[in-house]
Amino acid sequence: MSRRFIRWAVVLGAVPVLATPLVASGTAAAAESLLSQNKPTTTSSTEDATLSGALAVDGSATTRWASAEGADPQWIAVDLGGPATVTRVKLSWEAAYAEDYRVETSNDGTTWTTRKTVTGGDGGTDEIAGLSASGRYVRVHGTKRATAYGYSLWELEVYGSRTGGGDVTPPTAPTGLAVTASTTDSVTLAWQAAQDDVGVTGYEVLRNGNVVATSATTGYADTGLASGTTFTYTVRARDAAGNLSSASAPVQASTQPGSGNGIVLVVAGDIAKREVPSEHTQTAKLVEGIKPQHVLTVGDNQYDNGTLEEYLTYYDKTWGKFKAITRPTPGNHEWYDKLNGYKSYFGNAIATPQGKPYYSWEIGDWHFVALDSDPLTDGVTGDQITWLRQDLASNTKACVAGYWHHPRFNSGQYGDLKPIAPFWDELLKAKADVVFSGHDHHYERIKPLNASGKVDEANGIRSAIVGIGGDNLYTQIKPRVGVEKSFAKHGVMKLTLSGRSYSWEIIGIDGKVLDKAGPYTCR
Repeated sequence: MSRRFIRWAVVLGAVPVLATPLVASGTAAAAESLLSQNKPTTTSSTEDATLSGALAVDGSATTRWASAEGADPQWIAVDLGGPATVTRVKLSWEAAYAEDYRVETSNDGTTWTTRKTVTGGDGGTDEIAGLSASGRYVRVHGTKRATAYGYSLWELEVYGSRTGGGDVTPPTAPTGLAVTASTTDSVTLAWQAAQDDVGVTGYEVLRNGNVVATSATTGYADTGLASGTTFTYTVRARDAAGNLSSASAPVQASTQPGSGNGIVLVVAGDIAKREVPSEHTQTAKLVEGIKPQHVLTVGDNQYDNGTLEEYLTYYDKTWGKFKAITRPTPGNHEWYDKLNGYKSYFGNAIATPQGKPYYSWEIGDWHFVALDSDPLTDGVTGDQITWLRQDLASNTKACVAGYWHHPRFNSGQYGDLKPIAPFWDELLKAKADVVFSGHDHHYERIKPLNASGKVDEANGIRSAIVGIGGDNLYTQIKPRVGVEKSFAKHGVMKLTLSGRSYSWEIIGIDGKVLDKAGPYTCR
């Protein structure tokens, strides 16, 4: 017997029977079916709009619900659409799982009855069988978090059989989905009404596979979007019983380019990890929609050790689509494998174009220096600083940008890193304009700072931390002097170079703009 089943036997007082669920006192077992998929959900909270309750019942193991972080209790409930006998509940937890929780049912969504109490949960997949519970609503009520984060479920599956009457026929799929207008930050959609034997109550609008809105009519204006970006939309119809239609045929829509047209690049770091595949899948979809000329990574591209096997299994299936246009830098996790996986995956022409994991390249009016900060954090400077000094001295471009993994100045849990000062100070001497980094898993926009970390609009370097490419986020942000904006949300930076000026948008995984910066003029 597995450890998990032993735990359930102790906690619940019965060994789960998965193949033949228990039913009420001696009655024959009704055919068990999945009752919860695509049914309406309600939640106590969500971490953000891209992690809604609907994603826990969508049948996909790569999308999830996540509650707000750092607070108990939290819950998610699903409306089965009518009275039912619930025989089994299956929970697939993300890394943020419940140590203690209850499984509850209700006939009206207001008064709840506890069916199982679980203590000492260890995450992974929990199967709670042997239930013979009646109700229309099922709720998972977390009372004690196992981590500092919130509660997060890849999937909540409720099995059993419908009892009594009720509408179980879904509407037809909407047809004729079309784009009727677009601006730099909006897309307007229209479609033909779906049909239902009782009546359609509304529509769900999906952008890039995620539900982003509901509409009571056959039209919707999606606003606050990134400029010059392509999105894929579908629409589903829902009736009063919660039955959901299949999706309409997809349609692609693009927002208009912004006023600062120019060279477009994407910047992000801290990207691919086995335990959180949906986030780097979604950030990769953002890159696809942006269609940049280059992708700049600011280290920790692949966790946990940056081996070639890990790169091929995870990063390659998402961000690997852009390898040919990627200008990467390594992080400390790549160094766990002594850069072997990093160099093997990207190849010499990309990872070490000048024979070292640091190099420079140019585009338009810009000179970029891509550096390897891990040796500096170990107290070793050596040849890289000498190379950087010579490279900057020979530069003829008007604008200079640097990027690497460890930030010099930072409001996150790692704070300011004095060992990175040699990079910063050389770029200060060269009157560089902007620096991008990662390492702390949040976004931060900082005013120009001098060598002491004080604001100096005339002579300092502007910087941004963009460690939001896919790995678990860090929420320990205490803004230091000079911080203009900071938050912990997944996404990417869309960086636009327009001659001797630059600007950027931070785009969340739902396609919405989370921050705008610039335009700034090169020094």
